[in-house]
Amino acid sequence: MYTKEQASQLKQAFWTAFGQYMGPVLSAEGLRTNWINYKTGVKHIFFRMQADNKTASIAIEIAHPDKELQQLFFEQFDSYKTMLHSTLDEDWQWQLHTTDEYGKTISRIYTELTPVSIFQKEDWPKLISFFKPRIIALDEFWSDAKAAFEV
Repeated sequence: MYTKEQASQLKQAFWTAFGQYMGPVLSAEGLRTNWINYKTGVKHIFFRMQADNKTASIAIEIAHPDKELQQLFFEQFDSYKTMLHSTLDEDWQWQLHTTDEYGKTISRIYTELTPVSIFQKEDWPKLISFFKPRIIALDEFWSDAKAAFEV
């Protein structure tokens, strides 16, 4: 078992390593990108990568405070589902109106990897191999689809 500080240091070490690994990778538009804190450029839409002691996930999160508008964004993504899954080369799970770890209502389109632990350095290659192609594919999808989500 790790103390909170040790856990925090291990997480930070992983994300730093991942960021350095992804540093040379350019976006679909040929730009340098902060892959860990990916900016979609559309308010209330986020690409999130998360890992803990059991699972890793990568997700499109729609966090609009108005549930009806959140649902409209979700439905808009649904109209791009074939393109998204084709770009990702896999099907993801779709959740309309779930709650995040803070109790806030969000909608998610995501995939998970289990069992892996960010606290086990021997799992880091699996985590990197999980996150890298998916965040790159999300970026590729977003470069084609983003205009439809801008207001």
